[in-house]
Amino acid sequence: MPIVEITALDTPGVEVFASMTEAQLRANVDAENGIFIAESPKVIAVALSAGYRPLSLLCEKKHIDGDAAEIIAKCPDIPVYTGSREVLASLTGYTLTRGVLCAFERKPKADIKDICAEASRVVVIDGVCDTTNIGAIFRSAAALGIDAVLLTPTSCDPLNRRSIRVSMGSVFLVPWTWIDTDISNLGCLGFRTAAMALRDNSVSIDNPALMAEPKLAIIMGTEGDGLADKVIDSADYTVKIPMSHNVDSLNVAAAAAVAFWQLRQRE
Repeated sequence: MPIVEITALDTPGVEVFASMTEAQLRANVDAENGIFIAESPKVIAVALSAGYRPLSLLCEKKHIDGDAAEIIAKCPDIPVYTGSREVLASLTGYTLTRGVLCAFERKPKADIKDICAEASRVVVIDGVCDTTNIGAIFRSAAALGIDAVLLTPTSCDPLNRRSIRVSMGSVFLVPWTWIDTDISNLGCLGFRTAAMALRDNSVSIDNPALMAEPKLAIIMGTEGDGLADKVIDSADYTVKIPMSHNVDSLNVAAAAAVAFWQLRQRE
């Protein structure tokens, strides 16, 4: 376990934690599939269990034999960069969550046919670019029985540092991939599609026919503009969550949790 004490921003290897943007991490040439950063021992442990390859750790000195000890034991061959809380905060720009960061190599993009082969409930995230919402949707998806998450290219990266943190590592628990085809093509994989949108012809989320579908793709859009008309028009169902007190809609993350629970696969 090579331990490297750092005192300056230009220490070789520290740039992934201190100065690289999310876009630079994704495109990093030193790792075949790019890099992402996970925070806190609990979240790092989830990533390790999911088979992600660790590259390096950034850790407060006091945590080497404390909170980070178990993580370090599982990753004996990677460098551990360390320093005082003050030094690390000056490098990263904020106080570390429980004093531990880990850089991981990304996995290759998953094939949609593979992750949907045995799935009965998937969510399509279309154009959601808020990292907090992405993390919250993944956490609900993992907890409430969603088998896979599919994201359009206009959506936020699930392995963004904040998305990972908000999801509490749930981004590592649910299979996901980017979809670069028309959402309506999910029908070729056996799915009926349900666009969450407010329209005059929307059916209630507790519609018996909707709930009985053996394979269902729930399409969630950004809370600002919602789903595009062409996405709604191409869906098999347009679905609404009935509201009270003249509230027109829920935040997309809250709406996703309601939809996942209501439309879950029943035994």
